Amino acid sequence: MNELTKEYLFTFFAFIGGFGMFLYGMNIMAEGLQKSAGNKMKNLLSVLTNNRFLAVSVGALVTAIIQSSSACTVMVVGFVNAGLFNLSQAVGVIMGANIGTTITSWIVSSQEWLVFFKPSKMAPLAIGAGALLLFFSKSQRKKQIGEIIIGFGLLFIGLDYMKHAIDPFKDSPAFTEAFRIFGRNPILGILTGAVVTAIIQSSSASVSILQTVATVTFVPWSAAVYIILGQNIGTCVTAMLSSIGANKTAKRAAYIHLLFNVIGTVIFAILCVIYFKWVNPNFGNNVAVSMVGISIFHTIFNIANTVILFPFADKLVILSKKIVRGKDKVDENEEQIALRHLDDRILETPSFAVENAIKEVVHMGDLAIANAKLATRAIIEKDINKVDKVYKVEKNINKLERLITEYLIKISNSSLNESQHKIITNLFHTVNDLERVGDHAENIAELAEYFINNDLKFSESAYNEIESISKLANETIELAVKSRQNDDVDLVRKVEQNEDLVDELEDELREKHIRRLAQNICNSTTGVVFLDLISNYERISDHALNVAYYVRDELI
Repeated sequence: MNELTKEYLFTFFAFIGGFGMFLYGMNIMAEGLQKSAGNKMKNLLSVLTNNRFLAVSVGALVTAIIQSSSACTVMVVGFVNAGLFNLSQAVGVIMGANIGTTITSWIVSSQEWLVFFKPSKMAPLAIGAGALLLFFSKSQRKKQIGEIIIGFGLLFIGLDYMKHAIDPFKDSPAFTEAFRIFGRNPILGILTGAVVTAIIQSSSASVSILQTVATVTFVPWSAAVYIILGQNIGTCVTAMLSSIGANKTAKRAAYIHLLFNVIGTVIFAILCVIYFKWVNPNFGNNVAVSMVGISIFHTIFNIANTVILFPFADKLVILSKKIVRGKDKVDENEEQIALRHLDDRILETPSFAVENAIKEVVHMGDLAIANAKLATRAIIEKDINKVDKVYKVEKNINKLERLITEYLIKISNSSLNESQHKIITNLFHTVNDLERVGDHAENIAELAEYFINNDLKFSESAYNEIESISKLANETIELAVKSRQNDDVDLVRKVEQNEDLVDELEDELREKHIRRLAQNICNSTTGVVFLDLISNYERISDHALNVAYYVRDELI
């Protein structure tokens, strides 16, 4: 290997190393921002009505926080697949994501517009300060700030490595000619931007590479503009890949992202060709040496594209439906529904994944409550069909427990702050308690089956007592699940009161039934069934109290 080959090889290594450090820094900074935003992120979901202005704002804000429009659109596909977004909401978020992605190019260009504190010069200090906060601070908030600062520092050190790696080629005729060709041939320039972005799956990163290259070597404005346009198409690849295996509505969301960027690129490409060839040819040949200039064009393009296509959002939805035709088959299997709702794409944004897991835990709770009520009706009405249905639903509850637990494990391995870790830990326990409520419903159904098969009867007072304790126990678990859903500490206190009442009622009913047995109003066989029934209802209220206490643990 000759010296020139070695030089090229080491230069390549330096560029790849710098690029890797840049990506890693961007990732650490995004994780720190997400942890810092914490539960505030989940509140963004509540404003996603059919108001597209709000949806655009949310898309821009989320993308600015997670530092990736690709991750944001993948998350949108996941939400649509889970049935949490409709296409009308998704199209606004997708448009906003394109605006939010411009924040990275402005962070990179801060090397030029921050006069006194150049990020590239301050990067080592930032890493040192961030490390001190991360390793020596006891405050979780300060640790998260430390992560953000470290990511910021690594990002700029990575950019410096890339810049120095390219520096020897600044006078290379090959580089100069390549960019001249991109400037003269819009299709080739757009294709280059699209391919590079598709490979690294980040338009933010590819724009940053362009900014770095432009400061070192000859990049005419015409080439820079066409490459930026292509980068917006290339970023669609991530969402398109993520839609594989999703339902038809989610696939349409991915196509809306592609259509939005392709249409915008075509419009701007035509305008740029006209401008560079006939209006101001000299400008197209000027060198784009300014990172700020590239940031300005990148921002203008994405904002203008949103403004132009915003009135036609419904048309994009219609067009996506023409591309992806047909309807999804409705599957009533609880396991399939849960698999769709607990979408791995949503893990791209842990705050939203936590909120989605809570929704699914609440759904599981609703199933357990309905099954407990059904089991009660089965014994009171002596209906064997209701018993069979309880057994069937219980199997689905058990499957849900497994699926939700697996999803919670995945969330716990992502970037969570201390508060979110506590929520996930409590959700693990909540799922277990709700599964036990389902088990008690099954126990009641088994008692009903035995009661029916042996043609047993309760006295009228025993039926009334079963009605009263079952109603109170079911109300208690309903309140507990609602407290989980709404983070309501007042409902937690109501659960405590109800649970005490159920305990007292069970003791009272047990004594009354023993007196009935002594008076031969009920026989011993029905007596055993009755006592087992009220014991199961008391246990249901115990699990309800556990669920409520997990909520209280998060709120105090």
